[in-house]
Amino acid sequence: MTRHPFGRRRLLALAALTPLAACGGAPADTGRLRVAFAAGGSKETLDPSQVSLFVDQARAKALFDTLVAYNADTSLRPRLAESWEGDDTGTRWRIRLRQAAFHDGRPVTADDVLYSFRRLADPALASSSRQYFTKVDFTRSKAVSPSELELILGAPDFEFPSGWGAPGAEIVPAGTTAFGAPVGSGPFRFVSFTPGGTAVFRKNESYWDGAPTVDELEFVPVNDETARVNALLSGQVDYAHDLAAGTAARLTGDARVSLLEARGTTMQGLILRLTQPPFTDPRLVRAVLSGVDREALNRVALAGRGEIGNDLFGKGLRGYATGIPQRARDVDLARSLVREAGAEGLAFAVETSDVDPGFPTAATLISQQLGEIGLKVTPNTRASSTYFGETKTKGVAALTRTATLPVPTFLNQRFRTGGSNNVNGFASPEFDTLMDRAAATADEGARLALFGDAQRITHESGGLLAWGFSTWTIAVSKRVSGLVTAPPNTFDWARFDRARLA
Repeated sequence: MTRHPFGRRRLLALAALTPLAACGGAPADTGRLRVAFAAGGSKETLDPSQVSLFVDQARAKALFDTLVAYNADTSLRPRLAESWEGDDTGTRWRIRLRQAAFHDGRPVTADDVLYSFRRLADPALASSSRQYFTKVDFTRSKAVSPSELELILGAPDFEFPSGWGAPGAEIVPAGTTAFGAPVGSGPFRFVSFTPGGTAVFRKNESYWDGAPTVDELEFVPVNDETARVNALLSGQVDYAHDLAAGTAARLTGDARVSLLEARGTTMQGLILRLTQPPFTDPRLVRAVLSGVDREALNRVALAGRGEIGNDLFGKGLRGYATGIPQRARDVDLARSLVREAGAEGLAFAVETSDVDPGFPTAATLISQQLGEIGLKVTPNTRASSTYFGETKTKGVAALTRTATLPVPTFLNQRFRTGGSNNVNGFASPEFDTLMDRAAATADEGARLALFGDAQRITHESGGLLAWGFSTWTIAVSKRVSGLVTAPPNTFDWARFDRARLA
């Protein structure tokens, strides 16, 4: 049997968690913590399976829990799953649950987990988490006892537990179909929520991991980054999420705030839609990849506070293909490819938004750089509340970002034929076969080597220009302590149940 009682424990230097210092010796205020996020408008929901924005994920983390969570290097941390083990074939997984309860007092059971995963696997739900559970044979999977279940897969997958901690994989009570006033097992209970407006949650005194240290948590929608910072500096909120590198530089040393900076943790990229002209022509895909100046983008769009990318996701994470040579700008090659394709003067738009504070500057720079190779590129700004949904179907080139995820998870999402986030329209039987072979390989070293081979394919023809890795920055009032620096999507990011107010 392959045992995973506590997951992998390897932590990168990036994973060093930096607690905010407490503010003096004054007694803690256990009142309401107010956190400002960019929001998603009137179509927002508290259904944890529908988490397209970071605010959705943060609210889901407050109300619900997952079987496992990601450490900063994407190794696994037990949560509702106390332990798990897979058999030698990678097709049979036994999960043991810890003692935990939903907000209404019902225990979290194996039936709840089976219901939640079956729900996520339903194509009608259209959850971004669906792909993690499509291999599960639910007719054969079963609850062994209230605290133990067995999941049977239709094909081997030694990476299967990673999907249990992905955004959207939260466990809900069996039979749940409505989320107007959701019941979860997380550190906070539902009080009120207005789509596009505020959400208020109250601490769960019976939380299995200990009751939160603040009485209430309020999510405040503030889409404009400058407005988020001003609300923080004026004391209207205690936490301002997702700040641009230039803003972080200006706030450094400000006595009113502390910065939580997870360096180089968020991929910044440009999606090229391979199923739509002009990028049905591989020469133009290669021209764009060769024509962009990654160093200039890091220097300007990320204020020099990020790292350059190599058109691959997950720099520094387990499974990242370190052996692929860095792609450099080659203007002469890019121009010759444009001429060869008969595309001199070709016009198209780069979709952008202020959903990421660095997107507008990056779009302008990329447009200028591609102009130097003979293309006419203009930024097209879309609303932040609907940006990621719209760019799944609209436009031919769009700025994107992805926070910390296991590298195999990202590869399956982005590049597998029919993947849940395969916006590029990439399709490669060779890639799919490599991913299947890797999942079926018990030896971790051999498995990661196969994932590396798969990344070589996407590097050449996947249609993803991953030009950099930005530093994830959050600003917090000096009166707040107990929060730690962590990459988004990991356990300690947006973890408000240990926050304290001075």
